Amino acid sequence: MLTYFLLIVGLLVLVIGGDILVRGAVSIAERFSISPLIIGLTIVSLGTSAPELFISVQAALAGSGGLSIGNVVGSNIANILLVLGLPALIAAQCVKEDGIGRNILVMLGITVVFMGMLSTGSMGFVYGLILLVLLGLFLWDQYKSSLLSNDIPDYHEEVGESISSPKMAMAYLVVGLIMLPVGAQLTVNSAHTIALDWGLSDEIIGLTVVAIGTSLPELAASMMAVIRGNSNLAIGNVVGSNIFNIAAIMGITLIITPVPVGPHIIQLDMWVMFAVSLFLAFVAYFKDEIGRIMGLVMLALYTSYIALALVN
Repeated sequence: MLTYFLLIVGLLVLVIGGDILVRGAVSIAERFSISPLIIGLTIVSLGTSAPELFISVQAALAGSGGLSIGNVVGSNIANILLVLGLPALIAAQCVKEDGIGRNILVMLGITVVFMGMLSTGSMGFVYGLILLVLLGLFLWDQYKSSLLSNDIPDYHEEVGESISSPKMAMAYLVVGLIMLPVGAQLTVNSAHTIALDWGLSDEIIGLTVVAIGTSLPELAASMMAVIRGNSNLAIGNVVGSNIFNIAAIMGITLIITPVPVGPHIIQLDMWVMFAVSLFLAFVAYFKDEIGRIMGLVMLALYTSYIALALVN
């Protein structure tokens, strides 16, 4: 029971540490008069992916590469089917957002590139470099598009109000940087022990338990938006998160250390990731909203996938 408790504690420390880190970093960036657009595209986007990043790097360095890849692939699946599906049971969610079609095409393209890398059975420095270059191109495209449209989203809706005290902002930054590796260490060690106890591979635990845990912030934000009566589903956040999961998290991880790819990922999971990405593209292009029936279908698909992953 202690192992399960430590896993929960590790995930909580990661989530809280990531939030603290982002608030501190954003507040410091604002004091240096960095453009709100740059802050939103880089600090906020990368910061909100910090839990997944620290888990993936820690797992890879600890020799649990399957957990590292499973976390990224599983998070992308959970983001679409769980984070978008569950709030739809409460209220129908609008999925029309300006410019979302272009970003979905980017997500699909990066997903296909990532699948090609996974299919080789082993990924290393060169693949990581390619992913980071793709990330840079995506960020540059987002920057240019935002300048042309003069549309700069308010990232404070996501990270909260800035911290007025410079010392407090620095304290937030330091505490977040301490909590993240501690949380990652607890999570990886606990997940590895649970995998051994259940007779499962690290990648299965990464695809299921850890992926769901690291997707909880996005799920909580979506649920709170629905409860507060905001029926506009931030589909762009899910698409952006999936792009960052592959390009940033796996890119940085592979730059640090090579990661082997298990057969389960190649034979099943990467195809599920691609299929649900296509499903999201279909919804965004041909539907105006995600209703309760579609939400139920998405949750049923996710439950079926988790069951299949655990028994296969």
